[in-house]
Amino acid sequence: MSERVLIYLDGVSTSSADAVTFSDLSRNPRAVAERAARLGRVRVTHRDAPDFYLTAADRAEEREQTLTTASRLFLALIKHDPTASALVIAMPEVFPWVRHLTSDELRAFTLELVEALSDAAELEVDATTQEVIAGWRATARIKADPAHYAEARKPTSGDFGPVQVSA
Repeated sequence: MSERVLIYLDGVSTSSADAVTFSDLSRNPRAVAERAARLGRVRVTHRDAPDFYLTAADRAEEREQTLTTASRLFLALIKHDPTASALVIAMPEVFPWVRHLTSDELRAFTLELVEALSDAAELEVDATTQEVIAGWRATARIKADPAHYAEARKPTSGDFGPVQVSA
């Protein structure tokens, strides 16, 4: 278990230099806002809800521009090389588990990822990128274990009952 160091700055107690509690935000919003402006963003922890970030607008806009630029660069690479060879070559350095995918699957993953990054940048649809990565990682995971992969490829028949969908 790691030790947590408490810091007290500008009337705001924190568990790390870039985090404050929701109570701190409620009690001293000006100090928290100044801190967010100075650091670029501050994580606001909440005991009964997910944490969130208080971010300086200019910093958020710069991050969006960076993502858009990277996305457009990847799309341009694919436009000039439909096989996406440069990106495909780089994928194992970013995602070591792609070694379990076939070359066609690796190309498909690369193209799907670039499209999802484009959606994140241009349409502000962020979840899709992580879904693409998780889906292809799951494919690689099942293919990495020959016994599980063989089992997954067996034909099925019949009704397996209702599918539970979580929100």
